[in-house]
Amino acid sequence: MAASRAIQETKPSLGWLPITCFVLSIVALAASAYLTYAHFVSSNVLACPGGTTINCEQVTTSAQSKFLGIPVAVLGLLWSAAMAALTAPAAWRSRRPEIRIARLALASAGMCFVVWLVYAELFVIGAICLWCTLVHAATFALFVLLMLDAATARE
Repeated sequence: MAASRAIQETKPSLGWLPITCFVLSIVALAASAYLTYAHFVSSNVLACPGGTTINCEQVTTSAQSKFLGIPVAVLGLLWSAAMAALTAPAAWRSRRPEIRIARLALASAGMCFVVWLVYAELFVIGAICLWCTLVHAATFALFVLLMLDAATARE
């Protein structure tokens, strides 16, 4: 029992983690909101160079821009809104284990989807969207940070 307590006391303090995760969720939410707006209004509003490798319009209008008939931008908006709620300061203060589990599960699901989307951009579409990459980077960072949180969680 005393050894267990000593181990717990030596675990690093991650006081910066909640606010960092919340900020990353807000960044993903803002970029996803812009991509959703662009999807429904016009892909011409995307502030992205129209080159061969970096081409947001090519990515956001491709066949891969929908999943089960739902625009990927909308799925990203819903995902990031849920992550923002789960990483909000009040959610971090909650002692309910369901919130931590949901946060980790949603980050894991988001990361799996990002792997598929990056594969599609690189090997199927042949172009990269900078706005999508911003969401992908935020998702990856959230995943890593939440895994770190799970690894250092105090019992």
